[in-house]
Amino acid sequence: MKYKNTQLLLDKRPKGMPEDDCWKINNEMITSLEDNEILIEVKYLSIDPYMRGRMNDGSSYAEPAKIGEPMTGETVGVVVETNSNLYAIGDKVCAHKGWQTYIKAKDTDPALFKVPESNIPLSTYLGTVGMPGRTAYFGLNRVGKPQPGETLVVSAASGAVGTVVGQLARSYGCHVVGIAGGPEKCSYVKDILKFDECVDYKAGNLEEDLKNACEKGIDIYFENVGGAVTRAVAPLLNEGARVPICGFISQYNVEDMSKMETPFHVLGALDPKPEHRFFVVTEWMSEWGKATNEISKLILEEKLFYKETITKGFQNAPQALRDVLTGKNFGKQLIEI
Repeated sequence: MKYKNTQLLLDKRPKGMPEDDCWKINNEMITSLEDNEILIEVKYLSIDPYMRGRMNDGSSYAEPAKIGEPMTGETVGVVVETNSNLYAIGDKVCAHKGWQTYIKAKDTDPALFKVPESNIPLSTYLGTVGMPGRTAYFGLNRVGKPQPGETLVVSAASGAVGTVVGQLARSYGCHVVGIAGGPEKCSYVKDILKFDECVDYKAGNLEEDLKNACEKGIDIYFENVGGAVTRAVAPLLNEGARVPICGFISQYNVEDMSKMETPFHVLGALDPKPEHRFFVVTEWMSEWGKATNEISKLILEEKLFYKETITKGFQNAPQALRDVLTGKNFGKQLIEI
Protein backbone atom coordinates (compact mmCIF):
# COMPACT_ATOMS: atom_id res chain seq x y z
CA MET A 1 0.00 0.00 0.00
CA LYS A 2 1.12 3.54 -0.73
CA TYR A 3 -1.03 6.62 -0.19
CA LYS A 4 -0.09 10.32 -0.21
CA ASN A 5 -1.80 12.15 2.61
CA THR A 6 -2.02 15.95 2.22
CA GLN A 7 -2.49 17.89 5.44
CA LEU A 8 -3.17 21.53 6.24
CA LEU A 9 -1.21 22.17 9.44
CA LEU A 10 -1.85 25.12 11.71
CA ASP A 11 1.30 27.24 11.28
CA LYS A 12 0.47 30.35 13.33
CA ARG A 13 -2.37 31.80 15.36
CA PRO A 14 -4.37 34.51 13.59
CA LYS A 15 -5.12 38.04 14.68
CA GLY A 16 -8.57 38.85 13.34
CA MET A 17 -9.62 37.04 10.17
CA PRO A 18 -7.38 33.99 9.53
CA GLU A 19 -5.37 34.48 6.33
CA ASP A 20 -3.73 31.76 4.21
CA ASP A 21 -0.39 32.10 6.01
CA CYS A 22 -1.96 30.63 9.17
CA TRP A 23 -1.66 27.19 7.57
CA LYS A 24 1.00 25.25 5.69
CA ILE A 25 0.67 22.22 3.44
CA ASN A 26 2.38 19.00 4.48
CA ASN A 27 2.57 15.78 2.45
CA GLU A 28 3.29 12.40 4.01
CA MET A 29 3.28 8.84 2.66
CA ILE A 30 1.21 6.18 4.41
CA THR A 31 2.70 2.78 3.63
CA SER A 32 1.47 0.38 6.33
CA LEU A 33 -1.17 -0.27 8.97
CA GLU A 34 -0.63 -1.68 12.45
CA ASP A 35 -2.98 -4.20 14.06
CA ASN A 36 -6.54 -2.87 14.55
CA GLU A 37 -5.92 0.17 12.33
CA ILE A 38 -7.90 1.40 9.33
CA LEU A 39 -7.18 3.86 6.54
CA ILE A 40 -9.92 6.27 5.47
CA GLU A 41 -9.89 8.12 2.16
CA VAL A 42 -11.54 11.44 2.94
CA LYS A 43 -14.34 12.56 0.62
CA TYR A 44 -15.60 15.70 2.42
CA LEU A 45 -14.25 18.11 5.03
CA SER A 46 -16.62 20.06 7.25
CA ILE A 47 -16.04 23.81 7.69
CA ASP A 48 -17.63 25.22 10.86
CA PRO A 49 -17.58 28.52 12.79
CA TYR A 50 -16.14 26.92 15.94
CA MET A 51 -12.85 26.34 14.07
CA ARG A 52 -11.95 30.01 14.44
CA GLY A 53 -12.05 29.75 18.24
CA ARG A 54 -9.85 26.65 18.21
CA MET A 55 -7.15 28.62 16.38
CA ASN A 56 -6.71 30.84 19.46
CA ASP A 57 -4.39 29.87 22.29
CA GLY A 58 -6.58 30.44 25.29
CA SER A 59 -8.81 28.71 27.81
CA SER A 60 -12.04 27.50 26.24
CA TYR A 61 -14.45 24.57 26.33
CA ALA A 62 -12.03 22.56 24.16
CA GLU A 63 -8.28 22.31 23.68
CA PRO A 64 -6.89 24.79 21.12
CA ALA A 65 -5.59 23.43 17.82
CA LYS A 66 -1.87 22.75 18.15
CA ILE A 67 0.74 24.51 16.01
CA GLY A 68 2.31 22.03 13.58
CA GLU A 69 -0.64 19.63 13.69
CA PRO A 70 -3.57 19.23 11.25
CA MET A 71 -6.18 21.95 11.70
CA THR A 72 -9.14 20.82 13.81
CA GLY A 73 -12.11 19.50 11.87
CA GLU A 74 -14.43 16.62 11.01
CA THR A 75 -14.33 14.64 7.79
CA VAL A 76 -16.26 11.80 6.21
CA GLY A 77 -14.81 9.18 3.92
CA VAL A 78 -14.50 5.54 2.93
CA VAL A 79 -12.29 2.78 4.37
CA VAL A 80 -9.75 1.83 1.66
CA GLU A 81 -7.45 -0.42 3.77
CA THR A 82 -8.23 -2.30 6.97
CA ASN A 83 -6.38 -4.33 9.55
CA SER A 84 -9.45 -4.50 11.76
CA ASN A 85 -12.37 -6.83 12.51
CA LEU A 86 -14.62 -3.82 13.16
CA TYR A 87 -14.35 -2.15 9.73
CA ALA A 88 -14.44 -3.55 6.20
CA ILE A 89 -13.19 -1.94 2.99
CA GLY A 90 -16.01 0.27 1.70
CA ASP A 91 -17.37 1.21 5.13
CA LYS A 92 -18.21 4.91 5.43
CA VAL A 93 -16.81 6.72 8.46
CA CYS A 94 -16.92 10.18 10.03
CA ALA A 95 -13.63 11.07 11.71
CA HIS A 96 -12.82 14.07 13.92
CA LYS A 97 -9.12 13.97 12.99
CA GLY A 98 -8.43 17.31 11.32
CA TRP A 99 -7.78 18.72 7.87
CA GLN A 100 -6.18 15.87 5.90
CA THR A 101 -7.00 13.76 2.85
CA TYR A 102 -6.25 10.30 4.34
CA ILE A 103 -6.74 9.26 7.95
CA LYS A 104 -5.00 6.35 9.65
CA ALA A 105 -6.70 5.52 12.94
CA LYS A 106 -7.22 2.83 15.56
CA ASP A 107 -10.56 1.10 15.01
CA THR A 108 -11.65 1.91 18.60
CA ASP A 109 -10.76 5.62 18.40
CA PRO A 110 -13.72 7.58 19.90
CA ALA A 111 -13.23 10.22 17.16
CA LEU A 112 -14.64 7.72 14.60
CA PHE A 113 -18.35 7.27 13.86
CA LYS A 114 -19.51 4.58 11.43
CA VAL A 115 -22.08 5.99 8.98
CA PRO A 116 -25.25 3.87 8.80
CA GLU A 117 -26.36 2.59 5.39
CA SER A 118 -29.10 4.87 4.02
CA ASN A 119 -30.18 6.90 1.00
CA ILE A 120 -28.93 10.11 2.61
CA PRO A 121 -25.88 11.57 0.80
CA LEU A 122 -22.51 11.05 2.50
CA SER A 123 -21.86 14.80 2.79
CA THR A 124 -24.98 15.20 4.95
CA TYR A 125 -23.32 13.22 7.76
CA LEU A 126 -21.12 16.28 8.33
CA GLY A 127 -24.14 18.60 8.40
CA THR A 128 -27.80 18.01 9.01
CA VAL A 129 -27.49 14.43 10.29
CA GLY A 130 -24.01 15.07 11.68
CA MET A 131 -22.57 17.32 14.37
CA PRO A 132 -24.53 20.51 13.42
CA GLY A 133 -27.82 18.60 13.31
CA ARG A 134 -27.13 16.95 16.65
CA THR A 135 -26.12 20.34 18.08
CA ALA A 136 -29.50 21.74 17.00
CA TYR A 137 -31.39 18.74 18.37
CA PHE A 138 -29.84 18.69 21.85
CA GLY A 139 -29.55 22.45 22.26
CA LEU A 140 -33.22 22.86 21.40
CA ASN A 141 -34.60 19.90 23.35
CA ARG A 142 -32.37 19.85 26.42
CA VAL A 143 -31.69 23.56 26.94
CA GLY A 144 -34.52 25.26 25.01
CA LYS A 145 -37.22 22.79 26.18
CA PRO A 146 -39.85 23.85 23.60
CA GLN A 147 -43.59 23.65 24.29
CA PRO A 148 -46.38 23.85 21.68
CA GLY A 149 -47.55 27.42 21.11
CA GLU A 150 -44.32 29.05 22.29
CA THR A 151 -42.39 31.54 20.13
CA LEU A 152 -38.87 30.49 19.18
CA VAL A 153 -36.32 32.78 17.51
CA VAL A 154 -33.17 31.35 15.95
CA SER A 155 -30.30 33.45 14.56
CA ALA A 156 -28.19 32.30 11.57
CA ALA A 157 -31.45 30.64 10.54
CA SER A 158 -30.23 29.53 7.10
CA GLY A 159 -27.08 27.91 8.51
CA ALA A 160 -26.34 24.27 9.26
CA VAL A 161 -27.58 24.47 12.87
CA GLY A 162 -30.31 27.10 12.50
CA THR A 163 -32.19 25.30 9.71
CA VAL A 164 -32.58 22.19 11.89
CA VAL A 165 -33.50 24.14 15.04
CA GLY A 166 -36.33 25.96 13.27
CA GLN A 167 -37.74 22.95 11.45
CA LEU A 168 -37.69 20.78 14.57
CA ALA A 169 -39.36 23.56 16.59
CA ARG A 170 -42.08 23.88 13.93
CA SER A 171 -42.69 20.12 14.14
CA TYR A 172 -43.09 20.52 17.93
CA GLY A 173 -45.81 23.16 17.43
CA CYS A 174 -43.83 26.36 18.06
CA HIS A 175 -44.22 29.70 16.29
CA VAL A 176 -40.80 29.97 14.64
CA VAL A 177 -39.03 33.17 13.62
CA GLY A 178 -35.67 33.03 11.86
CA ILE A 179 -33.05 35.78 11.58
CA ALA A 180 -30.86 35.66 8.46
CA GLY A 181 -28.85 37.98 6.22
CA GLY A 182 -30.30 39.10 2.88
CA PRO A 183 -33.51 38.46 0.92
CA GLU A 184 -32.33 35.18 -0.67
CA LYS A 185 -31.59 33.50 2.66
CA CYS A 186 -34.78 34.89 4.23
CA SER A 187 -37.02 33.67 1.41
CA TYR A 188 -35.41 30.20 1.64
CA VAL A 189 -36.05 30.08 5.39
CA LYS A 190 -39.68 31.14 5.00
CA ASP A 191 -40.72 29.53 1.71
CA ILE A 192 -38.74 26.28 1.69
CA LEU A 193 -38.15 25.57 5.38
CA LYS A 194 -41.61 26.94 6.30
CA PHE A 195 -40.60 29.08 9.27
CA ASP A 196 -43.49 31.38 10.24
CA GLU A 197 -41.37 34.50 9.72
CA CYS A 198 -37.81 35.43 8.81
CA VAL A 199 -36.26 38.78 9.70
CA ASP A 200 -33.46 40.17 7.50
CA TYR A 201 -30.88 41.65 9.87
CA LYS A 202 -29.22 43.40 6.92
CA ALA A 203 -32.39 45.36 6.04
CA GLY A 204 -31.69 48.01 8.69
CA ASN A 205 -34.85 47.64 10.84
CA LEU A 206 -33.86 44.69 13.00
CA GLU A 207 -35.50 45.77 16.29
CA GLU A 208 -38.78 46.86 14.68
CA ASP A 209 -39.02 43.88 12.30
CA LEU A 210 -38.29 41.43 15.10
CA LYS A 211 -40.88 43.00 17.38
CA ASN A 212 -43.52 42.75 14.63
CA ALA A 213 -42.66 39.08 14.02
CA CYS A 214 -42.89 38.22 17.74
CA GLU A 215 -46.18 39.76 18.87
CA LYS A 216 -46.35 37.49 21.94
CA GLY A 217 -42.68 38.03 22.87
CA ILE A 218 -39.98 35.36 22.73
CA ASP A 219 -39.97 32.17 24.82
CA ILE A 220 -36.85 30.54 23.36
CA TYR A 221 -33.93 32.26 21.65
CA PHE A 222 -31.39 29.90 20.07
CA GLU A 223 -28.19 31.97 20.02
CA ASN A 224 -25.72 31.56 17.14
CA VAL A 225 -24.66 35.15 16.43
CA GLY A 226 -24.30 37.56 19.37
CA GLY A 227 -23.79 41.32 18.99
CA ALA A 228 -26.62 43.48 17.64
CA VAL A 229 -28.91 40.46 17.18
CA THR A 230 -28.74 39.53 20.88
CA ARG A 231 -29.38 43.15 21.84
CA ALA A 232 -32.49 43.22 19.61
CA VAL A 233 -33.81 39.94 21.06
CA ALA A 234 -33.19 40.75 24.75
CA PRO A 235 -36.08 43.21 25.40
CA LEU A 236 -38.58 40.82 23.80
CA LEU A 237 -37.77 37.80 26.02
CA ASN A 238 -40.76 36.68 28.09
CA GLU A 239 -40.61 35.73 31.74
CA GLY A 240 -39.44 32.11 31.90
CA ALA A 241 -37.59 32.37 28.57
CA ARG A 242 -34.74 29.96 27.78
CA VAL A 243 -31.64 30.79 25.73
CA PRO A 244 -29.42 27.93 24.51
CA ILE A 245 -26.10 29.56 23.57
CA CYS A 246 -24.53 27.60 20.73
CA GLY A 247 -22.07 30.32 19.71
CA PHE A 248 -21.69 33.98 18.73
CA ILE A 249 -20.10 34.07 15.30
CA SER A 250 -20.17 37.88 14.98
CA GLN A 251 -17.38 38.09 17.59
CA TYR A 252 -15.10 35.15 16.69
CA ASN A 253 -12.42 37.33 15.07
CA VAL A 254 -12.14 39.74 17.99
CA GLU A 255 -8.57 39.87 19.31
CA ASP A 256 -9.50 40.27 22.99
CA MET A 257 -12.83 38.65 23.86
CA SER A 258 -12.52 39.88 27.47
CA LYS A 259 -13.22 43.42 26.23
CA MET A 260 -16.31 42.44 24.21
CA GLU A 261 -19.95 42.48 25.17
CA THR A 262 -20.95 38.81 24.80
CA PRO A 263 -24.46 37.32 25.01
CA PHE A 264 -23.70 36.51 28.67
CA HIS A 265 -23.34 40.24 29.43
CA VAL A 266 -26.54 41.16 27.58
CA LEU A 267 -28.67 38.36 29.07
CA GLY A 268 -27.12 38.63 32.54
CA ALA A 269 -28.13 42.31 32.75
CA LEU A 270 -31.84 41.54 32.25
CA ASP A 271 -34.32 41.48 35.14
CA PRO A 272 -35.58 38.84 35.40
CA LYS A 273 -32.65 36.96 33.88
CA PRO A 274 -33.68 34.37 31.31
CA GLU A 275 -32.45 30.81 31.81
CA HIS A 276 -29.36 30.75 29.59
CA ARG A 277 -26.23 28.69 29.19
CA PHE A 278 -23.53 27.75 26.74
CA PHE A 279 -23.73 24.12 25.68
CA VAL A 280 -21.57 21.68 23.72
CA VAL A 281 -23.02 18.74 21.78
CA THR A 282 -20.57 16.29 23.41
CA GLU A 283 -22.60 16.60 26.65
CA TRP A 284 -25.02 14.11 25.11
CA MET A 285 -22.52 11.93 23.23
CA SER A 286 -24.12 8.70 24.46
CA GLU A 287 -27.36 9.71 22.70
CA TRP A 288 -25.92 10.83 19.35
CA GLY A 289 -27.37 7.79 17.58
CA LYS A 290 -30.88 8.73 18.73
CA ALA A 291 -30.59 12.27 17.33
CA THR A 292 -29.11 11.05 14.03
CA ASN A 293 -31.92 8.50 13.64
CA GLU A 294 -34.67 11.03 14.35
CA ILE A 295 -33.26 13.64 11.94
CA SER A 296 -32.56 10.98 9.26
CA LYS A 297 -36.17 9.79 9.46
CA LEU A 298 -37.47 13.34 8.93
CA ILE A 299 -35.20 13.83 5.89
CA LEU A 300 -36.23 10.51 4.31
CA GLU A 301 -39.91 11.41 4.89
CA GLU A 302 -39.25 14.81 3.22
CA LYS A 303 -40.25 16.63 6.40
CA LEU A 304 -36.87 18.30 6.93
CA PHE A 305 -34.89 20.17 4.29
CA TYR A 306 -31.34 21.46 4.13
CA LYS A 307 -28.88 23.22 1.85
CA GLU A 308 -25.16 22.62 1.33
CA THR A 309 -22.43 24.80 -0.16
CA ILE A 310 -19.84 22.37 -1.56
CA THR A 311 -16.47 23.83 -2.60
CA LYS A 312 -14.19 21.54 -4.60
CA GLY A 313 -10.50 21.29 -3.67
CA PHE A 314 -8.83 20.63 -0.31
CA GLN A 315 -6.62 23.71 -0.76
CA ASN A 316 -9.72 25.93 -0.63
CA ALA A 317 -10.47 25.12 3.03
CA PRO A 318 -8.99 28.40 4.43
CA GLN A 319 -11.12 30.54 2.09
CA ALA A 320 -14.19 28.45 2.92
CA LEU A 321 -13.63 29.15 6.63
CA ARG A 322 -13.45 32.89 5.89
CA ASP A 323 -16.69 32.57 3.90
CA VAL A 324 -18.42 30.93 6.88
CA LEU A 325 -17.17 33.63 9.26
CA THR A 326 -18.50 36.39 6.98
CA GLY A 327 -21.81 34.66 6.08
CA LYS A 328 -20.95 34.21 2.38
CA ASN A 329 -21.83 30.51 2.40
CA PHE A 330 -25.44 29.30 2.21
CA GLY A 331 -26.36 26.39 4.47
CA LYS A 332 -23.69 23.88 5.46
CA GLN A 333 -20.18 24.61 4.10
CA LEU A 334 -18.20 21.59 2.89
CA ILE A 335 -14.99 20.95 1.00
CA GLU A 336 -15.09 18.13 -1.54
CA ILE A 337 -11.63 16.55 -1.59
